[in-house]
Formats: sequence, C-alpha cells, structure tokens
Amino acid sequence: MNRFFHSIKFKLALTFAIFGAVVILILSFGLYFTAHNLGERLMDETLHAEIDDYISRRSRNLNSIPPSTISIQGYVLVNNQNHQEIPVELRGLDEGTYRLSINNTPYRVAVANRNNERYFMLFNEQRQRNREETFIYYLIVGTLIMILLSAWAGWWLAGRGVAPITELTRRVSQASPQDNADTVSEGFENNEIGRLAQVFSAYLKRMRAFIERERNFTTDVSHELRTPLTIVQGVLELIEDDNQLPEKLQKRIAKIARANRDMINLTSGLLLMAREATDDIIVQTCDVCSAVDLAIEMNKSLLSEATSLDIIFQSHPQVAAERTLLISVVANLVRNAFTYTPSGRISVTVDDNSLTICDTGIGIRGEEIGKVFQRHFKGAASTGAGIGLSLVKRICDRYDWETVIESLEGEGTKVKLVFKPEGVRNFV
Repeated sequence: MNRFFHSIKFKLALTFAIFGAVVILILSFGLYFTAHNLGERLMDETLHAEIDDYISRRSRNLNSIPPSTISIQGYVLVNNQNHQEIPVELRGLDEGTYRLSINNTPYRVAVANRNNERYFMLFNEQRQRNREETFIYYLIVGTLIMILLSAWAGWWLAGRGVAPITELTRRVSQASPQDNADTVSEGFENNEIGRLAQVFSAYLKRMRAFIERERNFTTDVSHELRTPLTIVQGVLELIEDDNQLPEKLQKRIAKIARANRDMINLTSGLLLMAREATDDIIVQTCDVCSAVDLAIEMNKSLLSEATSLDIIFQSHPQVAAERTLLISVVANLVRNAFTYTPSGRISVTVDDNSLTICDTGIGIRGEEIGKVFQRHFKGAASTGAGIGLSLVKRICDRYDWETVIESLEGEGTKVKLVFKPEGVRNFV
C-alpha cells in the first residue's frame, strides 16, 4: 500500500485531481456569488421600478393603492398620516435600500422620498433564499461530481502517461545479459522515455560485454594454471615417494603438495563456476562420505595433535553435482574447522541429507557471523584471504544447498550443509 501511494501514477493523478478540484471550487464560488449579487440587483431594480410605477399612478390618482402581492408589499407615508399602518421596523428608515426581518420573514426594502411623501417598497426574500439554497445544493453536488470526474480523468491520463515507464520497467526487470539488449528499447517513441530505454539497452550491452570478458578471463586463467599445477603435483608426488628424504623435508614437501592440490581444486572450481549455462555443467552422482574422506585427507596436516576428530557416517547420501565443486565446499568447511581448533574436539557427521561439522575452537564473533560469506571478508582471527566461504556460498546457491552457521566466540562453531532434498539419494 505504501508503494502505491508513492507511485508516479498516483502522484500524477492526485495532482490532477487537486488542480481540478481547486479550479472547480473557484468556479463554483464565482457562480454562487455572481448569482447572489445578480439576485440582489434584480430585487433592487424591481423595488425601484415598483416605487416609480406607484409614484406615477399616485400622481394621476391619489387614491391608488400600493402594490400588495406575495412578493411585493408597498406603503406610503403622507405628512406622517396613516402612521399606524406602516410596520414599526420601517418607520425610522431614511431613503435607501435595506435588508430587514419582519415577523421572521426576510425582506429587501427600498425607501424613497417624493413631494413630502415617503414610499416604502418591500420584496419578500424567502423565495429567493430558497432558490439560492437549492442552487447551492446543486452546486455542491455538481462540484463533487466534477471533482470525482477530474480524479478519474487524472488517473486515466496518468495511466496513459506512465504506461511507457511501466513497460520499460517490466522489460528491464526481465532482461538478462544473455538476451538481445535491443529488445529493451524496441517500440518506444523518440522522447524522454525512448532515450531512457536506449540508455538501458546500451547499459545491458556493456554489462554483457563485461561478463563475457570476465568469463573468458576466468576460463583462460584456469586453463593456463591447471597444466603447470598438474606438472608440479606430479613432481611432488614423485618426491614424496622418495623414502630417503629427511623427515623435516618430507613434511615441508607434504605441505607444498597440499597447497598445490588446493590450488588445483580452486582453479577447477573457478573454471566450473565460470560456466553460466546449466547445460555446460557436468552433473555427477557424488558420494558425500567419499568427499568428506578426501577433504579430511587433504587437510589432515592442519589438524592439531591436541585435537580429536570424530567421523560419523549415519547414512551415505549421494547428491547430483559436479564432484570437484562438492569437494571444494566440504574441503573449505573442514579446513576452517581444522585451522581454528588448536585444541579440543571436532566431529564430522553425515546423515540423510546434510553434513554437520562441529568444533570447540575459537569461534566467531557475533557481529561477524552475518558477514562470513562476503567476498574478501576476514574476521579478527582469520589467516586466509576471505575467498573460501564466499566460494562456498556461490556453489551452494548454484545447487540450492543451504549453509547454516552457529558460533559463540571462545566456545566453538557448528556448520551445517543441507542438500537439496530432491537431489539426494541415500544408501545406508
């Protein structure tokens, strides 16, 4: 509702209605005062005409009777004679025009002096006032009708005026970088809206070009890195098989080999994430427990001797996903648990549709929990680059997986990875 009142269409219609109402009210007041003043002028002219007519008749016949009708009543005062016949309210009036109430009846009174005679002519205003009240009633009803018509016309005109904006909004909201950007600006006239549509079309073209460049860059870099990294990994495996190396050197080579494997997995994940279309993704049936075993094996050198590890496979779920991406998600979660639990206990549990990793490590600050999935965000105790969990979030979003983190600083962290139900098969 608040959005409706703030819409351009509503504001335009309201402005048009207010403007129309102001104009109509001004015209209505003008009509009323014009009719009122015209009525008073007509009554005054009628009274003076009646006085002139009666004076003329009386000059010919002194016994002429003053007019006495429903609307007009006349009196004449000759040398203060027949004083008693004239109403008390009229006796002290000088020559002029007055408005009086006699016996609760409103009158318009004209007084004229001629030849030592005073003439009084009264016009009954009650009928005139009744007509004015009726006129005001019709004027109010007409004004309300015109205001409603003005509001409706404003709403209709606003709808016609806003329709191109609404259509442009619909097209832009439904447009994607893969669509033809020219469809956004098709059909619009060469006016402000048309030029705005052309701006949006050009913006979509630049966005598509930017995404294409980024995708090509990611793909090229990933392809170029995989070959030398694979060569390095092969050499490291040969060196690791040499039992004649000192134990200290073997540990260093193992650490280098683990870092190299991480780089291989990361480049593979980036390469897969660079593929926008779902058809480009190789969907496999992946065993979650196997991914957990591999992730633990990859990161076992990070596990402190003072930390115990419990692995519990309550079920053996298999999910439909790219195996490299699943391993990347699990490896990142396991690596964080191993890295930030210098002593204590870590449990990795797999059930029907989820993976849960609990540790008694250093935990996460309350204000940092909501930011851990942000790219390049690093907590106070973080030693990484802030990329791992953001990559986890992107992969989970792709497969509709859910990651829930609960943590207390100094007490530990619980991470639960929930898989999409329709993409899980269970083998006990």
